[in-house]
Amino acid sequence: MMQAALSIVGAPRGESAGLWTLAWRRFCRDRVGLASFLIVVFFFGMMLASGLHLIARDWSEEVGVNYAPPTFMGAAIPDRAAPGAPDSAGSEGTRESRPAVVQSEIGRPVGGGDIDVADPLADVLAEIRAEFSGATAETGKAPTLVFGGDRWGRDVLKKAIKGTETSMFVGLAAAVLAAFLATVFGALAGYYGGWIDDLFNWFYSVFTSIPYLLLILAIAAVLNQKGTLTVILILGFTGWTGIFRLVRAEYLKHKVREYIQAADAIGASHARRMFVHILPNVSHVILVQLSLHVVLFIKSEVVLSFLGFGVGVDTVSWGSMLNEAQNELILGYWWQLVAATIAMALLVTGFSLFTDALRDALDPKLK
Repeated sequence: MMQAALSIVGAPRGESAGLWTLAWRRFCRDRVGLASFLIVVFFFGMMLASGLHLIARDWSEEVGVNYAPPTFMGAAIPDRAAPGAPDSAGSEGTRESRPAVVQSEIGRPVGGGDIDVADPLADVLAEIRAEFSGATAETGKAPTLVFGGDRWGRDVLKKAIKGTETSMFVGLAAAVLAAFLATVFGALAGYYGGWIDDLFNWFYSVFTSIPYLLLILAIAAVLNQKGTLTVILILGFTGWTGIFRLVRAEYLKHKVREYIQAADAIGASHARRMFVHILPNVSHVILVQLSLHVVLFIKSEVVLSFLGFGVGVDTVSWGSMLNEAQNELILGYWWQLVAATIAMALLVTGFSLFTDALRDALDPKLK
């Protein structure tokens, strides 16, 4: 009996899995979450490769003809009537096959047939079209590109890859800045309370009383400065309110718990209690909100760049591509619009599904 008890006491005990290990196991059981995670990792890899100039390094080079169509559509059809085809006047044959029009002294055509007006620029336009059709052989520019070209002949696919780098970097940097500010403000307001809590709640009320999109547009219009850093600062300094509200509530809840009272009893400082003891227990909330705000800031950057308040003219993003595409779409050139829309839709959808799966894995009580 004593030996059995000793053997039980001396038996090795397995350690229980931690919070992040259990969360990873729950996340791996979610197939949709894993698929969305792979999409996010793919875009992250594309962003890093573009930032290191491994891909899309020559996105600004004019490698194709103007408005080069996608390869699967074939080369562009020249804008001129084919021999034997009816022209704009409805007659058969080319302009050269028509009978000459006799001009009178006052410039009116005379003759016994239908009245026609001679085009004085017909020969000039014919030469321009002939030179344009032979530009590929002379300049070495491709007549088609994989996903088409823009008005300057730049590859739309490479622009979409470079736009992924810009938009994702802006979204991530702005989300990190907003999460940092919200964590500091929420920790101070929730832990100390009193006039400090009232002060930060007043700032929160001021920022949330204005619709978010109107707020960032107003600040961008007042600053009147384009650039990636400007967009990051605008989004980061205005987008901390949502995370602040949740972090403050978590600190209000955790500051009265037993482990914080024990830390107070052993003489831990206020800063250590806030950022060493409480912060790890609320980190899952911050992480989920960080992922949500990445998506929000990517869409906000697209809106700012589309309206002309975003990145500079020497930088390409999805918003600037959509801004260019609105004029091209009128002319029937749709490929830049489709490229930017597909890239943004894939990333935003994948990031949203990944955030939902991450929230379910970190907080299983939601189910």
